[in-house]
Amino acid sequence: MTGAAAAAAEYRIEDLAHASGATVRTIRAYQDRGLLPTPERRGRANVYRETHLARLRQIADLLDRGYTLASIKELLEAWDAGRGLGGVLGLAAEVHGPWTDEEADRISRRELDARFGGRQDDEAIAEAVELGVLERVPGRDDEFLVPSPQELAVAVELYAAGVPLTAISGHLRELRGQVEHIASRFLEFTTEHVFARYLGHLPPTDADAAEAAALVRRLRPLAQQTVDAELARAMRTFATRHLHHHLGAEQSTITEDATRPVLLPVRTTQAVQDLVGADRLAEFITAATEREVQARTLDHLTATHAKEGKIEESL
Repeated sequence: MTGAAAAAAEYRIEDLAHASGATVRTIRAYQDRGLLPTPERRGRANVYRETHLARLRQIADLLDRGYTLASIKELLEAWDAGRGLGGVLGLAAEVHGPWTDEEADRISRRELDARFGGRQDDEAIAEAVELGVLERVPGRDDEFLVPSPQELAVAVELYAAGVPLTAISGHLRELRGQVEHIASRFLEFTTEHVFARYLGHLPPTDADAAEAAALVRRLRPLAQQTVDAELARAMRTFATRHLHHHLGAEQSTITEDATRPVLLPVRTTQAVQDLVGADRLAEFITAATEREVQARTLDHLTATHAKEGKIEESL
């Protein structure tokens, strides 16, 4: 179809829905929200053109990239005002791109069963699919996509060492919640101190979006590098402590001013942070702990005193 023919193409709403993949109801909803230009009214029918089809495809692409309809409306208004979307879409592509060099792989059901001792466990497979460790291949019941071969390899090694599959999946669920909290905090931190100046207005200019995309490329490995370093430090500290404990080694004397790391559930930490703010999180938990210790100590002293009083009365 030539450019002139494309420009002259006309669609009824049903034809536009078929060509775009959207439903008639969705097209009308986009019109109501101002995402689509008003169609030409011809008699009792609305007539849509190629510009409407192109706009629907733009909206579908932005939705796939994770934008909300409200954000899409702002972006499209900027586009209509003469500002390009190239920089913003480049930034979106950078953020949505791979955050690891690891490549996905495929594995057959037979090979999967062999790696886990040769036993067929449909429940374990279903749970692995739910967790995203495995993905089903459409039309192939005997084959799976493995988004992270390293993660599957860890599960294989843990199972070979004697860890039950249910314990492995439970550990992954807990770990995932903690890692997602770390990722969220890292994004909040970098947004506040780095990206806020580029994203303070919507949509950002092409220049700002391009510079932000370059920063994403530079900062992308920093989160993993930081977590790797801190995990190595923590594993060394806790592994040594566990070894001393199980070998019966005497614990070092803890001074009054010493601190000891304590693991808390992510939900608990997040709830406290939402209540008092990130800057007072540690202070609040410390105060709450000390208050609980004092209360329990007082309860113990009260109970002990009451018990001694009854003994004296009996004498």
